Amino acid sequence: MSGPTRRTVITGLATAALAAPLFAQGKPDETIALWPGTAPGAPAKLPIRKIEQRSTKADFNDRWITGVDRPMLTVRRPATPNGSAVMLIPGGGYAFLAWDNEGEEQARWLTALGITCFILTYRLPGEGWADRATVPLADAQRGLRLIRAHAGSYGVDPKRISVLGFSAGGHLAGSLATRHAETAYAPVDGADHFSARPDLAGLIYPVVSLAAPFTHGGSRDMLFGPAQSAATLQAASVETRVTADTPPIFLTHASDDGLVPIANSIALYQAMLDAKRPAELHAFDQGGHGFGARLPKTVPASAWPSLFTAYAKRSGVFPA
Repeated sequence: MSGPTRRTVITGLATAALAAPLFAQGKPDETIALWPGTAPGAPAKLPIRKIEQRSTKADFNDRWITGVDRPMLTVRRPATPNGSAVMLIPGGGYAFLAWDNEGEEQARWLTALGITCFILTYRLPGEGWADRATVPLADAQRGLRLIRAHAGSYGVDPKRISVLGFSAGGHLAGSLATRHAETAYAPVDGADHFSARPDLAGLIYPVVSLAAPFTHGGSRDMLFGPAQSAATLQAASVETRVTADTPPIFLTHASDDGLVPIANSIALYQAMLDAKRPAELHAFDQGGHGFGARLPKTVPASAWPSLFTAYAKRSGVFPA
């Protein structure tokens, strides 16, 4: 999941550059800083925000973000909110954020359904932050708490907040679902009194296990660095953390995924069944990895957004 060796990097654009090309309504970005001031555990020199435009088409964005100096939530409001919210967590092997494929493009179909979206820009563990392995989880916990704390301002029901994560972002979404009560950071304000537990977690071609043979080594190494004990990796594997308080989990994966094997989703699904927790798994024979919402309709895996929506309705998180 690491990026290509040759990159076209656009620097110094930061938040404004993320909004202008794609926000059809022409409104500026609406963002929520996760932390007052500098985020905890900052290095002496903060990372420099960089945006790599991977698309060669002038009317199509496919951007990767690195150098996350200021973690935040970017808000995408529907024309008619229905009270449900989703925090979107892009993947990228914990080395970058696939902003458009697993953020903006997901927000488009969700907001069309009346769902208020919050795209999470989380810190990348290899960019000098202290306690690197818990930095993404701290941002995810804080992001969910902020959404819940300010739910009224966004027309959101605090009991109908989902998280939807992709690839390594799926590992982070799964970690939030199973480790929401873990102390990943010292409380900073009143928002930290709110629960970080999502009411539903959607994991799309997720990294799940960091210890088993089918793990994605790139995500594991970016999260922990070169020193990795077996016990540490086991504790960070989502399937080992399922409890009676784990929210419902929706899983989608393709069996021809050559990067993150489908065994990841199967392991978590089995763990949910063993714990008698609600879960749904959709396994498709084709789709590969990183398909987001871009698959042609002739590929059955393209139906996953509709399947997720139906599951969220049955779970009471989206309105019936």
